[in-house]
Amino acid sequence: MKQPNILWFCTDQQRYDTIASLGNPHIHTPNLDRLVQEGTAFTRAYCQNPICTPSRSSFMTGRYPRTVRASINGNEHFSKDETLVTKLLSDGGYTCGLIGKLHLTSHYRRMEERTDDGYTYMRWSPQPCDDWAPGLNQYIEWLKQKGVDWHKEYDMPCEWPPRNGYKIPERIQGMAEKDHQTTWCVEEAIEFIRGHSKEKPWCLSINPFDPHPPFDPPTEYKDKLDIQNMPLPLWKEGELDNKPAAQKDCYLHGSQKGMVRDTVSMTDDEKRECTRDYYAEIELIDHQLGRLLDFLDQSDLRNDTIIVFMSDHGEMLGDHGIYWKGGYFYEGLIHVPLIFSCPGRILQGVKSTALVELVDVAPTLLELAGLPVPEYIQGKSLLNILTGEMSPDYHKDRIYTEFYFSTMLMHRIYATMMFDGRYKIAIHHGEDICELYDLEQDPDEFNNLWNNKEFAGLQNQLTRECFDHSVLCNIDKVMGCRFNY
Repeated sequence: MKQPNILWFCTDQQRYDTIASLGNPHIHTPNLDRLVQEGTAFTRAYCQNPICTPSRSSFMTGRYPRTVRASINGNEHFSKDETLVTKLLSDGGYTCGLIGKLHLTSHYRRMEERTDDGYTYMRWSPQPCDDWAPGLNQYIEWLKQKGVDWHKEYDMPCEWPPRNGYKIPERIQGMAEKDHQTTWCVEEAIEFIRGHSKEKPWCLSINPFDPHPPFDPPTEYKDKLDIQNMPLPLWKEGELDNKPAAQKDCYLHGSQKGMVRDTVSMTDDEKRECTRDYYAEIELIDHQLGRLLDFLDQSDLRNDTIIVFMSDHGEMLGDHGIYWKGGYFYEGLIHVPLIFSCPGRILQGVKSTALVELVDVAPTLLELAGLPVPEYIQGKSLLNILTGEMSPDYHKDRIYTEFYFSTMLMHRIYATMMFDGRYKIAIHHGEDICELYDLEQDPDEFNNLWNNKEFAGLQNQLTRECFDHSVLCNIDKVMGCRFNY
């Protein structure tokens, strides 16, 4: 069997619970529903860091963020000692392309520094705003070629992060669908596929900025959704009294150095509007994804193309009094969609309940491509589940997520989380109050069991397991040193 093409569609900041066929009755996602029906959806997939750069550095290498020394957004360099899965695919015969964002290093007003990443085709657009020197942001150049002036059409100051009074999650008027960055990503993807020889396999990374704040869907997508039908965020009065202090501070005063407004002053209608706009962005993503699926069908490429749909992390969306992202480990922020689809190669209509980490994506892609998985990769391939050789109900005993401070936060949070499918423990290093939740009895994570005497033994056991992982994941699986120091 020849090597399949790989279409790797990764959104930015999309929660797991934003797909209709995976349990959300408030959103319309017919094309994602189609992928779920035509593939295998992992219903308990988790990112390894709840912000962009560490998460992307992790799933692009198949290694934990701390192992690849990526803990913040805004880092100057990405380690040249680390190998991206796209480099391995390129070395294995693939033409690799990227459309949208990469974000392995800082891209603030500059082209981000690249390593030998394997991409020979790149249409780079880290964010849909005109904040770079002419020619760098390819989305902005596309608008200019169409005669569209971003500054006139977009209802927001140019700078991102915003410096001119805008605070997340305030609503703004976004671009029309025909001029939206998500639409541009799909237009470019179709052109890449159309122009590529069928004699050589390709791997195309499609990385739109949506549904990352600011929530800026086209008007026609907002108008489809009734605000009053939108669910309110998860919230229980007094729940933050027994949780890390940073969470209550965010609720009362906002966060991210003034970029995110406080939640305590928001009305229910304002919260519903935020959810409406966020869902509208995802419905736009869904529609544009559908265009890609149709193009693959029409081009007779669908059965030869592995489709992966995922997101780098989620969005708090007001749950527990918090918007955006940061050093939190609630389901809305770390539980993400992960779907694989390819008729004839991957089981269809399967919803796997196995615990899965995004570090598992890289080795899975390599095995799907018929390439060896290097021993230093820490993820575990999902191939045996995708092909039906293993039960879809088990993959690993526990998953890990970490957060070790971000330059954009008001609070320095250093925390490690472990989840075994029922109990979730988050160790906030150097703090007296940590977190322990029983998601079987408390799926909304309202009741912190940390320092509850009834759970003292469990707390000690999980703390030790979490500590063991923190140490062992820093030890390379290959005996000796693989780096040329």
